[in-house]
Amino acid sequence: MRRLANGLLLISAAQLVLAAEPSRPRGVGPDHAKFYKSTDVFACISNPSISLSPSQINDDYCDCPDGSDEPGTSACSYLSDLSPSYASDLSSDNKSRSVALPGFYCKNKGHQPSYVPFLSVNDGVCDYDLCCDGSDEWAQVGGLKCENKCKEIGHEWRKQDEQRKQALGAAAKKRKELATEAGRLRKQVEDRIFSLETEVMGSAMKVKHLEAALADAEKQERGKVVKSTGKGSKIGQLIHLAKDRIEELRDSLVEVRGQRDAAITRVTELEAILTTFKSEYNPNFNDEGVKRTVRSWEEYAARDKASLTEAAHERDLDEISKPDSETGVITWSDWDEGEDSDVDVLYKIEEYLPEAVRGWVDQKLRDLRVLMIENGIIAAPKDSGSESQTLTDARNALKAGQDSETNLKNELKGHKEDLGKDYGTDDIFRALKGRCISKDAGEYNYELCWLEKTTQKSRKGGSHTGMGNFARIDSVTVDDDLPPDGKGLGSGVRVALRYENGQHCWNGPNRSTLVVLACAEQDEIWKVSEEEKCVYRMEVGTPAVCEAQGQAKGKDGVKDEL
Repeated sequence: MRRLANGLLLISAAQLVLAAEPSRPRGVGPDHAKFYKSTDVFACISNPSISLSPSQINDDYCDCPDGSDEPGTSACSYLSDLSPSYASDLSSDNKSRSVALPGFYCKNKGHQPSYVPFLSVNDGVCDYDLCCDGSDEWAQVGGLKCENKCKEIGHEWRKQDEQRKQALGAAAKKRKELATEAGRLRKQVEDRIFSLETEVMGSAMKVKHLEAALADAEKQERGKVVKSTGKGSKIGQLIHLAKDRIEELRDSLVEVRGQRDAAITRVTELEAILTTFKSEYNPNFNDEGVKRTVRSWEEYAARDKASLTEAAHERDLDEISKPDSETGVITWSDWDEGEDSDVDVLYKIEEYLPEAVRGWVDQKLRDLRVLMIENGIIAAPKDSGSESQTLTDARNALKAGQDSETNLKNELKGHKEDLGKDYGTDDIFRALKGRCISKDAGEYNYELCWLEKTTQKSRKGGSHTGMGNFARIDSVTVDDDLPPDGKGLGSGVRVALRYENGQHCWNGPNRSTLVVLACAEQDEIWKVSEEEKCVYRMEVGTPAVCEAQGQAKGKDGVKDEL
């Protein structure tokens, strides 16, 4: 019994406290209730030096410069930034004239509380999107009565909110997958850079060895003793040159005869055509051009012409064209020196040395010869127009090594530059780079390729129009209403991609596109608009920015419903 009595006393005390607590004036939210607790006097919130009677609160007359005495009417709505300025606003006193309250507070029981702009209070319109309980039209202007629809609206909102939460959960999961993929791709680039650095070092050492090998081959080539083209003496060299010259003239003669025979055949064909033309043309046909052609042919045919070919002359040319081995006019083997000359004996001095010292003497002689050439004591051997296969192989091997080193360095430079590029938070756009999404909008199809380009193509056919090439990742501040399906930008800071230097616009700038991103479960283009001539804006949903968008919202605080 004692416990029951104590419980009843506690309940009675709580009821007394609740009864003693004054109710808030109409339009005042819980955040500002502390300013309206006094039942004796009310001080303007931003100007506490101004005191009013509680009866002046919501009396439809704006007494406080900050409008705090009219939380439930539109009397001070002119203080809102949405209203035009009045002459009284221009006074130069020191009292604050900025609005102190965020708006008319709607409790919206069964849904979410919200603030309505003071301009909307008792304006004869039911603002259910912000004030679902209809309390903003408490005066029932013109007999308007706004019913309380918070139960239905709240139920639908919670249903949509649950769907949005599920979509955001799925989007967050996909973003995590994208981040994992981006990390894998970045690790792949880092590993490739590490291996390339090792390969470049190895390639540089290889090139160094090849350069040394080429230098050695060139040294050996310079030190090589080159015999003259003739055998033994100056007479032998002259004979060799004469033989080469005769062969060259014989080849030229054969070629010229072939060209002459072809020309004779062509002239013969042309004469036959003109002869037929003269015999078949109609002399009564009055065409001066034809008649002039016939007369010219007759004059040409009447002239004496020397024979183009004479049998005796042709026989002589046939004999000259034959090789010397067939005609027997010159037997070149008779002019060859059968024995080695004194120079040849000098070249073969090493053959008279013992096997043990032959290689050593040969190398020393070559080194001495190279030293004398490099110091200008003796002349370098004349370029014979060809080099040894060893030197050619060494030069080719060096070039291949240098090309390989250049390619490796270029690839390494490209990967390092790629690591330094901005791919967004967690390198997230690395996983999307190169993927494309598109949207049909009216008569055009629009395509967005992540971090590459944006294009426009007419649905009636034709070529693509470049709307911009990717330039950089940026951020923009937006303030849009979020549609019920969540496919919108909302309010706050959003990640944006800038695409610039697209196809030139006739009588305008190069096309450019600002792609504003918002969190969504799928990559999807929501809206495309042309804000000014050839300057486009895309609103795109993607899971890639879900975490960044959530961080921005948390930093900025709760969304301002106004």
